[in-house]
Amino acid sequence: MPEKHLFEYATIRVVPRVEREEFLNVGVILYCPAQGFLRTLFELNETRLLAFSKKLDVIEIQERLRVFEKICAGGKMGGVIGQLPLASRFRWLTAARSTVIQTSGVHPGLCTNSEQALLRLHAQLVL
Repeated sequence: MPEKHLFEYATIRVVPRVEREEFLNVGVILYCPAQGFLRTLFELNETRLLAFSKKLDVIEIQERLRVFEKICAGGKMGGVIGQLPLASRFRWLTAARSTVIQTSGVHPGLCTNSEQALLRLHAQLVL
């Protein structure tokens, strides 16, 4: 039987008007230290997003979400934060914010394959 590993994840949300506390789940970020895994997967449904506000800049939101990908990938493309250890990058990405892009609280889980867990969570929480 394959060994199960502890992972942590958070949902990535677009919060068009922070004062209303309404949001749309657009992605998931998953961190599994045992597998050296830190990755995000997102998908913007433009129709659903613009239902919140026609004034949203979808291109800017996509660019901000790509920053999550760069930080997860690490290295110079992820800037100063991208050069930190995996755990520090995950904690920075999931820190509480009052911006248009926010994350949920961090939740634990067990998996044998982090990639499959990310895909499953993305399907359950975003699609």
